Amino acid sequence: RPALEAFARSGYDLVISDLRMPGMDGVAVLEEAKRLAPDVPFIIVTAFGTVETAVGAMKKGAYDFIIKPYKLEELEALVARALEHRLLSVENEVLRAQVGEPEAAGAVWSAATKDTHDLLERAAQSDATVLISGESGTGKEVAARTLHELSKRRKAPFLCVNCAALSAGLLESELFGHEKGAFTGAEKLRKGRFELADSGTLLLDEVSEIDPGLQAKLLRVLQERSFDRVGSSQTRRVDVRVIATTNRDLPAEVEKGRFRQDLYYRLNVLPVRLKPLRERREEIPMLVEHFLKKHKKRISKGALSRLCEYGWPGNVRELGNIIERAAVLSPGDEISGDMIAPWLEGPARPPQATVGVPLENIERRVIEENLKANGGNREKTARILGITSRTLRDKLKKWGVA
Repeated sequence: RPALEAFARSGYDLVISDLRMPGMDGVAVLEEAKRLAPDVPFIIVTAFGTVETAVGAMKKGAYDFIIKPYKLEELEALVARALEHRLLSVENEVLRAQVGEPEAAGAVWSAATKDTHDLLERAAQSDATVLISGESGTGKEVAARTLHELSKRRKAPFLCVNCAALSAGLLESELFGHEKGAFTGAEKLRKGRFELADSGTLLLDEVSEIDPGLQAKLLRVLQERSFDRVGSSQTRRVDVRVIATTNRDLPAEVEKGRFRQDLYYRLNVLPVRLKPLRERREEIPMLVEHFLKKHKKRISKGALSRLCEYGWPGNVRELGNIIERAAVLSPGDEISGDMIAPWLEGPARPPQATVGVPLENIERRVIEENLKANGGNREKTARILGITSRTLRDKLKKWGVA
């Protein structure tokens, strides 16, 4: 029993157990270990007379068994195979967690301001929590990935959770995992992102959107480096470097009581602010060159001039989308100014307020025009306007827009 408690607390990569033991036999230990960590290989040590029982244990999830007396090299070979199996299992879990995430790209930051890149390099030398702030589309996730790639954790997992995209209940399960039967629909044990990112980096994208009730649990992980899965009272320890991003003014959210002050201080150990693209227009030519590389096309001076003059409400993300569109649709090798001109006008630039018109009416008109221009795609509209999907959903619900 003490061994199982230590196993649950620390998360070992392999278990070797005798089959016959006083108090609790090897099969009972196997069943409990598989409940706690189904993917950890379990080796049974048995005497010749209990081989049949050992085979039964393999049917219950044991990796293999070895018969006493055995040679040390036999055990070493079995352990090596079991650990290789464990490593493949962990790699598969991480790959499944990373499916659909954008490509890691320090390349974009080769075109960033030297000050920003130097700050990321310095932050990478520490394990302290980093808070990256900036408008939607400024490259916060790319900055976080670059920071990870520059750090000593670069060979370990980098996982991302979009805190604005999930309800409080789903986000808790996504971050901390859950036990089988913890809630309706929890048909099997699931590891959370903190567990999967162990030894690596976890990005909490749009951390300001986390429900106040869940903020306390997140604070505990940052303070104690430990957590409980949903439906479990067993504490697990992790070694994870946390990076958080936000497009909101977090100190203002703290003042309004929407975000915990103690959590803000824990996250804001190393602050990084990314300027909007309109405040760093000198980077536009370098960014355009980067986005055009894979298409092997060039851009005319007139087109580049138009890009440098535009206000970029969607920041670097909007620039990348326009260059991608132009490169695909351009019939020749050069992108002209006339081609991109229509995309730099219209709803992406909010109309100027009219005297006497209530601000909420103007806001609604801007949102509805952008929704129409984006074919009703709410996620894309939220990105362009620099708000979260949840904020957009709440506004549409308030206005009775289905």
